[in-house]
Amino acid sequence: MAVTDSIHVEVLYAHTHKADLVRVNLPQGSTLQQALEASGLLQKHPEIDLSTNKVGVFGKLCKADAVLRDRDRVEVYRPLIADPKEVRRKRAEDGKAMKKGGGDA
Repeated sequence: MAVTDSIHVEVLYAHTHKADLVRVNLPQGSTLQQALEASGLLQKHPEIDLSTNKVGVFGKLCKADAVLRDRDRVEVYRPLIADPKEVRRKRAEDGKAMKKGGGDA
């Protein structure tokens, strides 16, 4: 297998109704930030704000200066619309209220 000076990276941004996946070729030693810029997704989706949106590689959070490897998939994460702990707590409360009431079973 020949050693090359470039890496192939996918950059993914999933928004509400679909996902944008862009494949880019970058020089070896490129960072996550460079992959985002090369993908054009920051220009295409102005709602992406790297000061609030988290980013990662294959589901693992990373900083923008993380060095990428060949075949990595860079992911841009959207902010959560609901706190998962709060949603579970609410479900548990609703479940307990239903058990106490009895109702028509």
